[in-house]
Amino acid sequence: MLKIDSTPIGLHETGDIALNCIEICAGAGGQALGLSMAGFEHVALVEYESDYCSILKNNRKDWNVICSDVKDFSGIPFHNQIDLLAGGVPCPPFSVAGKQLGKNDERDLFPEALRLIREINPKAVMLENVRGFLDPKFDDYRKTILRKIRALGYDVQIKLLNASDYGVPQLRPRIIIVGIRNDIEAEFHYPTPCPNKTSSVGQTLADLMKANGWKYADKWISHANTIAPTIVGGSKKHGGPDLGPARARRAWAELGVDGISVANEAPLPDFKGMPRLTPRMIARIQGFPDNWDFGPRKTAACRMIGNAFPPPVAMAVGLQIKETLENGSVACYRAKKVS
Repeated sequence: MLKIDSTPIGLHETGDIALNCIEICAGAGGQALGLSMAGFEHVALVEYESDYCSILKNNRKDWNVICSDVKDFSGIPFHNQIDLLAGGVPCPPFSVAGKQLGKNDERDLFPEALRLIREINPKAVMLENVRGFLDPKFDDYRKTILRKIRALGYDVQIKLLNASDYGVPQLRPRIIIVGIRNDIEAEFHYPTPCPNKTSSVGQTLADLMKANGWKYADKWISHANTIAPTIVGGSKKHGGPDLGPARARRAWAELGVDGISVANEAPLPDFKGMPRLTPRMIARIQGFPDNWDFGPRKTAACRMIGNAFPPPVAMAVGLQIKETLENGSVACYRAKKVS
């Protein structure tokens, strides 16, 4: 069970304040990993799909993974105890790849996010979604969501961020909603874009492409000298081990990558033609560390990777939220897990 502890949150040995976080719709851990790298300690990660829960638990055994529908998760026990409530609420309701049903899509979990903001009253909120959320057809719904967050006592901002501006070598625009509670006496600013520091696909995958001694690797690396198109994960019904629809595969072909399917290993020494990417290569382009295990099933792994939020982007935003909260004057408390 979870018991509320009213003592101030602990300090690391360095003396830094240890800020805490609850994350909903945690997926395969991209946002959680980035926020962890930014200095947030997760009190709980809520995820509905059992495969994703297993991935989270296998990679970070210290994380408290709650494998449950977010609709069944109560924030009341955590009231006034949490620094950050974060989540990548499902994107299909707003994605151009879907029917864009918005609030009429049963997968729309913005109402649950609003409920948890009200129940938890965290010092900060971070919600991520696809660029389609900014489409004119969703203007009224988007304004309603932002107005309701403001009504709960938050200064709210929304901005479209490109992953390639934060070290991720792909086109991956995502909207990030950040709310800072009104009693926090500090102003939040989105991270400064640094596109010139992002490596090309060739540079990013150089060692992985050379893993089996492919003698044409250097030529391929020099050709793959730009960033990648957006990596897609697909759904349970339509996602497969490939790099997306025809338009995306054409973009990959310009980089010298065969996007029709996904490989099990790097090209062999005498391989000729366009290489396919392995799940590990795709994960690295998404910004995951090489030791993040997505399991043995290639199709499931590709879906998890493609649907993830790039950790470097989450870290960049998380660092800005952390700085804002540390510059504020409100005392920090945490929820303590006990047996």
